[in-house]
Amino acid sequence: MNKPYAVPLSPRGLSSIAPPPPWHYAGDFILVEFWADPAAAAAVLPKGLSIDPASAGHATALFIDWQFTASNDEMLDPARYQYREFFVLVDALHEGKPVSFCPYIFVDNDSAMMRGLIQGFPKRYGQIHQTRTFAALSPAAAPVAAGTRFAATASAAGQRLAHAEVKLEAAIQDVSKLGIAGRPVVNQRYFPRLAAGQHDMPAVNELVLSIMDNAQIADVWAGEGKLTFPFAQGEEIADLQPVRVGAGYRGSMAYSVTDLKTLVDHTK
Repeated sequence: MNKPYAVPLSPRGLSSIAPPPPWHYAGDFILVEFWADPAAAAAVLPKGLSIDPASAGHATALFIDWQFTASNDEMLDPARYQYREFFVLVDALHEGKPVSFCPYIFVDNDSAMMRGLIQGFPKRYGQIHQTRTFAALSPAAAPVAAGTRFAATASAAGQRLAHAEVKLEAAIQDVSKLGIAGRPVVNQRYFPRLAAGQHDMPAVNELVLSIMDNAQIADVWAGEGKLTFPFAQGEEIADLQPVRVGAGYRGSMAYSVTDLKTLVDHTK
């Protein structure tokens, strides 16, 4: 890294929380689709987005075990650049076009948190775990095969926020219905001011389209999904408690990030 990209702006950039783009991601995911109360789903959408009447209340919960690298072999520093993440995507419309919006997202790594905030993902610190698979045969290996069960959990501030399970049934080729494939993600980049008299005049308030280059989804299995959002004091994610749970999926994905598109700048 020749110069700092994110704070701290150290002389050689080595202490920067996040390296400059391009950013490359690869990970294994557990995904469960669900339907929340449509009013609760509409309540989390920012100005400029509306509920999609064709899929009112539909959302996806995603748990991902990530590996990251930029341009300096960051994947060889796993303590700094491996991380786990949990987030929710809610179906929405932007100017009549289907999109998804991320109201809640938790991550266990500060570099991932900074990169997410830059993109508009409202990341918070949490603890995320999911069942992993291994090639060596063992009762603990969780082979990707019919009948295998995968689970995932997310917690924050000492409280359980989400629990998911997927019982694999069959491999699938058509991944267009997955929340991470069928709808582009629209985020809200927001940063408030601290100056007195300007607390309701954010320095940044934009709707942005997430651009994912070379996106790939591979080795996806579908099956029975289970999902709950336990009540947690001081949290609102349980307002999206599933009223119905759909299919669950387990697979791998990868993509790169170098750009985003500003759709609306509310500061103007």
